[in-house]
Amino acid sequence: MPLSYSTGTIAEHMAVRNSAAMFDVSHLGTVRLMGPDAFNQIQRTLTNDLGKISPGHAQYTHLLNDRTGSVEDDIIVWWIDEEVFDVMPNASNTSRVLAALPGIDTTDERVVIAVQGPRARAAVVDVFNEARDVPHFHVSRSSYLGHPIVISGTGYTGEDGVEISVPNPVASSLWNRLLDLGVIPAGLGARDTLRLEAGLPLHGHELGEGITPLQSGLGWVVAFGKPEFLGRDALLAEKAQGVSRKLVGLKGFSRQPFRQGQDIVVDGRKIGATTSGNYSPVLQVGIAMGFVEPAYGAGQQVAVEAKGGLIPAEIVKLPFVKKAYTN
Repeated sequence: MPLSYSTGTIAEHMAVRNSAAMFDVSHLGTVRLMGPDAFNQIQRTLTNDLGKISPGHAQYTHLLNDRTGSVEDDIIVWWIDEEVFDVMPNASNTSRVLAALPGIDTTDERVVIAVQGPRARAAVVDVFNEARDVPHFHVSRSSYLGHPIVISGTGYTGEDGVEISVPNPVASSLWNRLLDLGVIPAGLGARDTLRLEAGLPLHGHELGEGITPLQSGLGWVVAFGKPEFLGRDALLAEKAQGVSRKLVGLKGFSRQPFRQGQDIVVDGRKIGATTSGNYSPVLQVGIAMGFVEPAYGAGQQVAVEAKGGLIPAEIVKLPFVKKAYTN
């Protein structure tokens, strides 16, 4: 996926917010688990509770370091059939998932196209009638040119849309068909600004080594009622003690973008650092996410250190732009 296509990052970003665009997200991994023990294998490994959903649904969950509780990867599980699951990690972390779960790596066998935006379903329904009827975080099977595909009501933009897993032999045909229907391609730049506006974490930034779900405000992903999952004891200890830092949003007052790794200060004292930052095409100001000391929350006036001086900002509640999912 390039940084942008011919229209540029801001145009691609606004196409997702106002109409529809598509991303080639084949860099996501796919680890397939099948058989009568697949449910139990996932349930005792990952943080969320699969018992809350059923076949035909998707679930957001985490793979944790068992010793520290750090997020090894954040994952979407597609529960495709009674005994068939596609575990979708970030591609660079697929080996970690395979080390924790006895699945089959099918990443190289398919392409994943994410069609996102308020007109995404209207565009895709001309190809798949099922796309209209796949609600947010649901999964459906279909076919394209005689090949089996999977359609999921998921994405990473804060907008409605679907992700389509399609076998390699017909992937180019599907991409070109969507182009003919007026769905423009979007690149990595827009994918990052969209997820930032939506307050969605990125592994290696808001999640990763030394960062737990509790610090990132994702405690809802952790089913403490389960008797077993990797990292459970470490998170229970952190929960009892209280987190040492928390993830917040930062909204600037000018078009100057924030960047990763900038210090966040109050009255000249560092209280944290940014993990992601950019310019918001919708809000037309700089925005960022970062970790700060737990005592600081929404409404706090801060400054972000940058080359040339300090950028005034305010801690705000995430997301920056309200999510627009179809239920």
